[in-house]
Amino acid sequence: MPIRASIFLFCLVRITMAQLLAQEEKEKTTALKDLLSRIDLDELMKKDEPPLNFPETLDGFEYAFNEHGQLRHIHTGEPFVFNYKEDLHRWNQKRYEALGEIITKYVYERLENDCNLKKEILPVDSTVDEPKSFIYMSEDALTNPEKIMVLIQGSGVVRAGQWARRLIINEDLNSGTQIPFINRAKEEGYGVIVLNPNENSLEVEKVPDSAKKLSPDASDEPAEKRERKEERENKKKKDFYEKYRNPQKEREMEHIPIRENRTPEEHTLYVWDHFISKSLAKNIFIVAHSYGGLSFVNLMIQREAEVKNRVRVVAMTDSVHNVWHQEANKSIRDWLREHCCNWVSSPEPLDTLVDPMLNDCPRVSAGKQPQSAFRLFLVNADLTNSCSQKRIKH
Repeated sequence: MPIRASIFLFCLVRITMAQLLAQEEKEKTTALKDLLSRIDLDELMKKDEPPLNFPETLDGFEYAFNEHGQLRHIHTGEPFVFNYKEDLHRWNQKRYEALGEIITKYVYERLENDCNLKKEILPVDSTVDEPKSFIYMSEDALTNPEKIMVLIQGSGVVRAGQWARRLIINEDLNSGTQIPFINRAKEEGYGVIVLNPNENSLEVEKVPDSAKKLSPDASDEPAEKRERKEERENKKKKDFYEKYRNPQKEREMEHIPIRENRTPEEHTLYVWDHFISKSLAKNIFIVAHSYGGLSFVNLMIQREAEVKNRVRVVAMTDSVHNVWHQEANKSIRDWLREHCCNWVSSPEPLDTLVDPMLNDCPRVSAGKQPQSAFRLFLVNADLTNSCSQKRIKH
């Protein structure tokens, strides 16, 4: 019996030790999982990240546009390099965005100085303190008795005068801006109106609401005690996270909507009501890219009779409109088939009919080069003949 008892006790001890070890490993695993759950991998990658302070001019970036409208480094002559710092994608992206903001201002300058367009503030009855947007117009946009051309860009970061920021930076100004369209239209005797559908709000730094940070019972605590408590908690958080990361804090921003211009659709409708419809031109021609096509179809739904009476041709590039989802009626669909052409990205040769089953308006290939759609009208002497020929051909 003593031997059996010893064996039993030995086995019991082994089992107990195994259970304790298993419990300890479980606790370690749980603690590790808890630790990992508190570490934001995106934030971890910000460790050792350079300051998010970037130049405010092209010269500061050491870039300039050459005589061909290409963005080049002023010392090496090389194109723009996105991966300026290896393995720091977030920093490189912020640098790219900062450069994009400078290019936006540069394009504005070109519209005003080279294209001789003037800025019109929106809303037209805006007060001094409220958020504002603007569009650009030629001097004769409202007085030209014959014809005006209206340019509507797509969605995203692009602003008035731009088709695509990526093309401006990686290709050239002729590919990514509306400047060639504007200059050609003016040469052909058109008045010009350039919309700015993505300028929908004023961005301001968000003011922290300290009241929201207080717990329900915090207001009952003495201020000094509450401050000491918050200081201890903040120190604990700081000590814990400082071991694993040291991220840069970004300013928290909020957006104040611009009255009657809160969306691209609202903006397009507003500009129609306050500018385009008030022009003297008998013939209005629309060039709409991507989401601009959707905004135009929305305009048609809202102002069908006016649009049909004034607009002669709508030229779209990669338009994302959908007459069925937007619930356009049959008369609008019929009108689009007769007055609209949509050049879309396609491997087919330029002007080849594509998607024949989508019969809301002719869709033709913009060619293999991405910028073909933006340059398309430059090979046509007259916008009306360009789209009319596509309708006759197909």
